[in-house]
Amino acid sequence: LRGCPKHEFRHFPDRNRENRTVIARDSAAETLRRIMMFVRMFLSVRTAVNSGVFLRRLHQKPGETELLRQLRARLKATGPITVADYMREVLTNPAAGYYMHKDVFGTQGDFITSPEISQMFGELLGVWCVNEWMLGGSPKSMQVVELGPGRGTLAQDMLRVFQQFPMMQGVVSLHLVEVSPKMAAMQEERLTGAIKEDKGNSKASGEDVVYKRRRTTAGVPVCWYRDVQDVPHGFSCYIAHEFLDALPVHKFQRTPQGWREVLVDVDDGDGPHHLRFVLSQSPTPASRFIQAGEKRDHLEVCPQAGVLVQHLADRVAEHGGAALLADYGHDGTKTDTLRGFRNHQLHDVLQEPGSADLTADVDFSYLRHMCAVKDKVVTHGPITQREFLENMGIELRLQVLQQNADESQRKDLLSGYDMLTHPDKMGERFKFFSITQQREPNRGSRTPAEPAGFYRLEFKFFSITQQREPNRGSRTPAEPAGFYRLEFK
Repeated sequence: LRGCPKHEFRHFPDRNRENRTVIARDSAAETLRRIMMFVRMFLSVRTAVNSGVFLRRLHQKPGETELLRQLRARLKATGPITVADYMREVLTNPAAGYYMHKDVFGTQGDFITSPEISQMFGELLGVWCVNEWMLGGSPKSMQVVELGPGRGTLAQDMLRVFQQFPMMQGVVSLHLVEVSPKMAAMQEERLTGAIKEDKGNSKASGEDVVYKRRRTTAGVPVCWYRDVQDVPHGFSCYIAHEFLDALPVHKFQRTPQGWREVLVDVDDGDGPHHLRFVLSQSPTPASRFIQAGEKRDHLEVCPQAGVLVQHLADRVAEHGGAALLADYGHDGTKTDTLRGFRNHQLHDVLQEPGSADLTADVDFSYLRHMCAVKDKVVTHGPITQREFLENMGIELRLQVLQQNADESQRKDLLSGYDMLTHPDKMGERFKFFSITQQREPNRGSRTPAEPAGFYRLEFKFFSITQQREPNRGSRTPAEPAGFYRLEFK
């Protein structure tokens, strides 16, 4: 009944539903007949004048976004650009970038992250930081540095854990690396309870790279930066959750002439979008990032991620601490993973740039290769999110939370646990990767050299009892229950 005006239903308020439906159906049929007559007449005229132009207009390309107009002007002036440059513009363009001016997380956004699903995720990462702090000798201060903090949910959950350890009071400071003003404001509101307007220009100057300084509701100092290199040096736990997948990637295709880079160019032809992918005519400067002996025919390389992990490795080696990187990715097995997401659905990468998130799976084999040249550090993983969370004791945490939860809360806890750990959901798709100092376990210690989460915790029991003899004729040993094997007859 799309062709039937709504007011035709209101002409007969005293008629029953059946009569109104018949009238609406008749009116719709008449409207459809007139439309078809007009279309046939219009087609006969237009196709006789210029059939080629008209047929192209039947398949009109999607509308142009503000960013698309900027890109078209740039491409026409300078020629094709790399996929990495395209991703950088789409995601972080100051005027029209996807991340720069809106909330992209949660059910109302385009995707949901693990911290938004369950508090257990952030709490276990907080425990991970506490463990690394203790293994590092419990220094007087620890910086928790989060790259791409989202809404601030993960940081909030970790800070709640730190408050449960009396020896950590006054030790922790929070440092957030965030380029989006919109997201920084959301993080500030969540962590401090309000958004405070800075006097004068809040942008970082050459003298002060911190563009925002606050204290959380619990009194923990928190600072915002635009680049991780601006964060002060010191013992730090670096957390990057779903950060690396948004860094720009270069795409390469193997051809009979060798590796050629995939580029983005204008498409004024019959293609479905205003932009298209093309191959470079010769090797590009980015081709040097391809490792010797590469077997895949299609490749995605993220040099920015390689530079980042080397920088983190240098900081960890010199000042102590550890880095934990969590993202969906692979260990050098996948090829073409670049894709877009909009309203929780797949979205064409070239369609309406700036309106959807662009992401590519992280190649952890490349990150491991980039860290291999660094002394005094070692990498761990990748392992699946399910393995990491189970090794950190998520089942035990789930049981504790359920004890004081009502029925609705129990369902939410179980649903979050299932989403985080189930192999067909986030459990296998997301991977954890860590960078730590080279270290040996203390003599006589059962604690492995690996960071928490990368090995299975084994609980040991110890008991103190009175000296005692079993009753005469009794088969019960003198040891307490649990320290001997029961034999049933």
